[in-house]
Amino acid sequence: MAHIKVPEGVPGIRSLVAFRPETGKPLYELAEVLLRNESPLSPAERELIAAYVSSLNQCQFCTLSHAAAARELYESDGKIVDVTLKNINNASIGPKLNSLLQIAGKVQQNGKEVTKQDVEEARKHGACDRDIHDTVLIAATFCMFNRYVDGLSSWAPTDLQVYREMGKRMAKHGYQFTKEN
Repeated sequence: MAHIKVPEGVPGIRSLVAFRPETGKPLYELAEVLLRNESPLSPAERELIAAYVSSLNQCQFCTLSHAAAARELYESDGKIVDVTLKNINNASIGPKLNSLLQIAGKVQQNGKEVTKQDVEEARKHGACDRDIHDTVLIAATFCMFNRYVDGLSSWAPTDLQVYREMGKRMAKHGYQFTKEN
């Protein structure tokens, strides 16, 4: 049960957005820009970064919902999401995305953990400044989202089918704000 009075049966951040739409709208806009707008990283890769950071933060709602969106976006390669979340070193994600996820993992711990060597490693594998910037911002943003969702103890469904449906919706429609979010 949430620590504050939010709409019953509305999961995760959606209940918090419904509680306070004036703060939810810019959060959804930020998610839309980071995860769906033009980027050298695919929407699937960006959703995977969000799911990876959320898994490191042990935020069930964000991990499961963004992993579901990443699976949808990866389509036939969707199993890559589960392998990555289980053990990044066993994932067939390529050295560029692996190095970006390493950076994201360091941001999750403390932004100051990211070193010049981490950035050089990502560049060595083809990451450009925009890739690195967006990875750090997605990681930092999801740390905030995870703490928001978990800090107010918003409801996280246990039925994986609910997340599959969320993932389909997120993959198809992104993060458009409506009063019903």
